[in-house]
Amino acid sequence: MMSEEPRPPTVIFGQMVIGPPGSGKTTYCMAMQEFLSKLGRKVAVVNLDPANDLIPYQCCVDIAELVKLDDVMDGLGLGPNGGLIYCMEYLEANLDWLLSKLERFKDCYFLFDCPGQVELYTHNCSVRNILAQLAKWNFRLTAVHLVDSHYCTDPAKFISILCTSLSTMLQVELPHVNILSKIDLIEQFGKLAFNLDYYTEVLDLSYLLDHLAKDPFFKNFRQLNKKLVEVIEDYSLVSFIPLNVQDKETMKHVMKAVDKANGYCFGDSEKRTLEAMMSAAVGADFQFSMSMDAQEKYVKSIEKDVEEEAAGNWFIESYQICVCTEEHPTPENVLDPGGGVESQREVVCIHFKGWSNA
Repeated sequence: MMSEEPRPPTVIFGQMVIGPPGSGKTTYCMAMQEFLSKLGRKVAVVNLDPANDLIPYQCCVDIAELVKLDDVMDGLGLGPNGGLIYCMEYLEANLDWLLSKLERFKDCYFLFDCPGQVELYTHNCSVRNILAQLAKWNFRLTAVHLVDSHYCTDPAKFISILCTSLSTMLQVELPHVNILSKIDLIEQFGKLAFNLDYYTEVLDLSYLLDHLAKDPFFKNFRQLNKKLVEVIEDYSLVSFIPLNVQDKETMKHVMKAVDKANGYCFGDSEKRTLEAMMSAAVGADFQFSMSMDAQEKYVKSIEKDVEEEAAGNWFIESYQICVCTEEHPTPENVLDPGGGVESQREVVCIHFKGWSNA
C-alpha cells in the first residue's frame, strides 16, 4: 500500500504596507481591503502600528493588544521615535503571540499596516527580523512602499524619497512595489518640471541637478547631489506606480504589480491560463501606458496652462505697416508768432487686426 505524500505547507500571500508618516498607509489598507473583497478575496488586515489609535478598517489582529506606544512612552520616558523602536523590538521578542493570532486567518490574504518611522526600515533590524520569521511561516509578502506624490514637484525632495526608497528596498529584503500616493493632489504644491513618466520611471536624473543648481542653497551642494544621483542610477532599482485610492483603475494596476511581485498570480487560487501568464509578463509598455493615463487625469498639461494665461489678452491676426502724412500746427515760438502756419510730417503707422478672449 502506497503511503500518501505529505502535503506541502500552505503558502500565505499578502502585502507589507510601509512608508513615511502621512503617506496614506492606513487609507491604502482600507481601500485595498474593500477592493480585494469585492473581487472575492478573503482579506485580513493586521495593524502593526502601536501609534495607530483610529483604525477605519476591519482589523483582525491589532498590536495594541500586546503593546501600546503611549504606555511605553509614559512607562519608560521615551519619545515617539524611541518608543516605536522599543515596540517593534518587543514584538520581535514575542513573535509567538503574533503567530497565534495569524493562525486563525490562514485562508486569508494579509495586509500588514506598519508604523511610519523611516528608521525602522533603513537602520533598525527589528522589522527585517520579523519579516524573516514570517517568511519561515510560509508568508509570501510584497513590500508596498508609499510616498507622497507631491514631492515630485520639488527636485530636492524627490531625490530624498529616491534615496529613502532605495535604502528601504535594500534593508527590508522583500519584493518591492513603490507607490506615488495621492496622485490626484500631485500638483497641489507646485508644477511638475517634466512629464509624469519621468518620475515614475526615474529617468535621467541629471536634469534634476540642473534645476537644483538654480537654487542658491543647493548650488553649493551640487557635487553631493551628483553623487547621490549616481548611486540611485547605479542600482537602477527604484520606480513608482501612481495611485489614487478612489480611482479603481490605479488600484487595479497596483494589485497586478503586487500579485506579480509575490507570485500570487501563479498560485493555486488563480487560473493558470496562458492569458494570465502573459498578463503578468507585461513590462515597460504597461508602465508607460499607466503613467500616461495618470498624466492625462491628474497633471495639468503645459498647453492648457498657456491657454489659461492667454485668456483675456489680445491676439494679433494680421497687421499692416504704412507711411502717413500728418499736418500739425507749428510751435508759435519757433516759426510763426501768430500761429497761423501749419507744417507736415511723415509718420510710420501700424494697423492691427485682432481679437480678444476677454
